[in-house]
Amino acid sequence: MRPLFLLPAALALIAAAPDSPRVSVETLKEVTKTLSSDSFEGRAPGTPAEEKATAYIVERFKAAGLTPGNHGSWYQNVPLVEITAQNVTPLTFTGGKAPVSLDFRTDMVISTYRVTPAIAVKDSDVVFVGYGINAPERGWNDYAGIDVKGKTVVILINDPDWQMPGRDGLFEGKAMTYYGRWTYKFEEAARQGAAAAIIVHDTEPAAYGWGVVQSSWSGPVHELDAAGDHMDQSQAIGWIQLDKAKALFASAGKDFGALAEAAKQKGFRAVPLGVKASVSFTNTIRRQASKNVIGVLPGSTAPDDLILYTAHWDHLGRCTPVNGDDICNGALDNASGVAGLVSLAEAQAKAGPAKRSIAFMAVTAEESGLLGSLYYAEHPIYPLSHTVGGVNMDGLNIIGPARDFVITGAGKSELEDLIVPLVAAEGRVIKPEPNPERGGYFRSDHFSFAKLGVPMLDGGSGEDLVKGGEAAGHAATLDYIEHRYHKPQDEYDPNWDWSGAVQDLTLYYQLGRQLADGSAWPNWYPTAEFRAIRDKSRAEAK
Repeated sequence: MRPLFLLPAALALIAAAPDSPRVSVETLKEVTKTLSSDSFEGRAPGTPAEEKATAYIVERFKAAGLTPGNHGSWYQNVPLVEITAQNVTPLTFTGGKAPVSLDFRTDMVISTYRVTPAIAVKDSDVVFVGYGINAPERGWNDYAGIDVKGKTVVILINDPDWQMPGRDGLFEGKAMTYYGRWTYKFEEAARQGAAAAIIVHDTEPAAYGWGVVQSSWSGPVHELDAAGDHMDQSQAIGWIQLDKAKALFASAGKDFGALAEAAKQKGFRAVPLGVKASVSFTNTIRRQASKNVIGVLPGSTAPDDLILYTAHWDHLGRCTPVNGDDICNGALDNASGVAGLVSLAEAQAKAGPAKRSIAFMAVTAEESGLLGSLYYAEHPIYPLSHTVGGVNMDGLNIIGPARDFVITGAGKSELEDLIVPLVAAEGRVIKPEPNPERGGYFRSDHFSFAKLGVPMLDGGSGEDLVKGGEAAGHAATLDYIEHRYHKPQDEYDPNWDWSGAVQDLTLYYQLGRQLADGSAWPNWYPTAEFRAIRDKSRAEAK
């Protein structure tokens, strides 16, 4: 990780750091409680709940003192297509010692990105492709020497060196790279021409249990509504339970554990399993425009330059029931982030116009693969070359103040240099991510902007709580992931402690205000993968 230091621009900004207007705890409570109530039905895009949720956010933006952010409109339409798999047959594997049949939802989940009324994968040869990675810059290709066109590939989650301590491995050790994300694995399988791509779920390297997969993958799937109807994607994509994968390999006469170990080594070659896969389902297809909500505080002297705050308003809607409750309310994820967005809008508006404009955007379809932020980044209302940088919020701290602050994916952008003294001023310290194996940098909306060159800070309270220390903080993290994340139990609790969220939001306010009242253009560090595209866009802007 790149050491942190202060750039001259950062020092100049620190000297001008403004006092922070009070972050309203009442706003945080009220917005979170409202958006996560049962009457909003889990805020799934394209449902009646979307109109209710986005209208409420507009109402709060207006009350905060913002103006419409899209040429007189509060909304940016995001064309989505909703694909709901129905009449799903078991996923069967034949030709081995004994047939293996996996039932939908309990043993496997299956879907497609293809916009087509029916999917049928029949007698497709099955190949184990290890981690499903093709990374020529790292000298790694799990698809080398094999043609998987029309075949079904079985893939391990995470990176080959996810169990290594530290970050010294070829794939950054314990810290997940994008190659470890399920999104990448499906993308690469499609590029290789696979008919079906199946990821083996394992709780530790996935960083969440099977219940999360069930809730996230057994309902409608959203994609951007684009020309070609995504027919370049694999016919079927999905996950299977770990024990079912072991049964499949045993039927094929293979040792799953031994092959999984072999897949961690450089030079691994894909292994045909000698069995065939079949699955079919029909799709209900619905095209609709979802909405990003955007409000702006226009700048006084450099209004074309923009500081951006983002949070996603969507969640899973109705999902796999738990004790009869099928509403995934998404209180922490991410009604709390939208509440933070509103509270920052109130604070920035109360402080009056800055030199540069400050925009506040609640984006759609984050849970479907960052689609709302991706669409904005590819169709920006304000040119990305004039977007200075910003902050993304995906779940606020509701368990009390922390002694530490963690930057997701640290070591990438100069925004980190600007946040260091602000954290220190709160008497806190910056620590490395406690759980880098979860790949947090690739799992929220800041990544959509980063890929196109815009530095966005994604960071917040760490696990070293003032009350209880790291043990209490880590226990709270694990409890949330196991019992509430992407489940109906993610509900508003009036007993939450918002003082840690206020600390973090104060930092976000100060960082945004410094950028908005200054003239600096934070860049990526020279070694960051996003540096070249930022340099190009800034050169064109000048």
